[in-house]
Amino acid sequence: MIQLLDTTALRVEYDEDQRVLQASGALALLVQPALNKMARWLAEEKPALVRENDIIATTWLPPIPSGPFRRLILSEARIAIGRFVPQTVSIEVTKKGGCYPESVSDGELGKEDIIKVIDQALDMGTCIITFSEGDPLLREDVLDLIRHVDPKKAVVNVFTRGLAMTPEMARNLKAAGLYNLLVGVYSVEPPHHDQVRGMAGAHQKAIEAIKMGLDADLLVTMSTHAVGGQVPQLLDLYDYAAELGVHEFSIWEGDPNTPQEVLTQIDKEKIVRFYKNINGTPGGPRVFANTYFEGEMVGPLAGRRWLHVDADGNVRPSPYVQESYGNVQDDSLMDAWSRMRRSKKFEGPGSAAPDAPGSTKY
Repeated sequence: MIQLLDTTALRVEYDEDQRVLQASGALALLVQPALNKMARWLAEEKPALVRENDIIATTWLPPIPSGPFRRLILSEARIAIGRFVPQTVSIEVTKKGGCYPESVSDGELGKEDIIKVIDQALDMGTCIITFSEGDPLLREDVLDLIRHVDPKKAVVNVFTRGLAMTPEMARNLKAAGLYNLLVGVYSVEPPHHDQVRGMAGAHQKAIEAIKMGLDADLLVTMSTHAVGGQVPQLLDLYDYAAELGVHEFSIWEGDPNTPQEVLTQIDKEKIVRFYKNINGTPGGPRVFANTYFEGEMVGPLAGRRWLHVDADGNVRPSPYVQESYGNVQDDSLMDAWSRMRRSKKFEGPGSAAPDAPGSTKY
């Protein structure tokens, strides 16, 4: 038995052999349902990685055991009584290398602004910090930002397009404490990926970034977006991810540009079957699919367990929801979160639906 949490009102233990999470204490009844879901995950599905001292069920959650996972459990206790916590806070740290026109690439948040966001997020109970948009590796101070996140409180993810990745950068990311390197790949065919990114050679950069990350002993996730008509291509992408040797293949529902790109219910059922089939089969990378995670595990994330700060400092429920509830240059993160929660727009099924068709994040 591994003791994950021991407070006056709640104790949580983890049985490595049976992969069972057991709660006891006054708050046990509140937390146990969420722990049962996690335990079922661990028992029925292959993890992303098993290391000597911990298990990474999915690269989207902290290792078990760890300080950030302990905070995840505590946040679930708060959520069980209706006090939602932004377990994940994603921050757009640069416009460079992204879909922003060069003419508006100025005005991104400064280092002190981002550090303030990190500190406020940690104070709110956040256990996963994700740096995104454009290519964060193009920020000269990105390593400082990673180092600033207390590893006892949160893990750090970084999305990259691979534009500034080098073997030295990969090693520096590892030394700085990066938890997970995420690289978006949209096709096994380089021209298609390059078209999505709007940049010649983008596919090669992405694949090289994955290889460099793995060589530096980083946890690496290959990420993609699924839209209508592309679901059959997921198997080819998964096989490509397996060939590269990544730890997880991550599927997010993309924002459609046309009615034909809207995922149908049949498409979503195919994604869930794909998810269950791969994760129930030994060997190869694990699959993460928000279609399953939000649809069957925890419900919509935006404005409930997820908070997003865009490159202009606007506080939004997720990267896929455009409505802002404040700006970190004028408001505290807590005030913006409270405003968001009071809106009652993020309470149940369908509440995380994107309202900005046409954008492909990350």
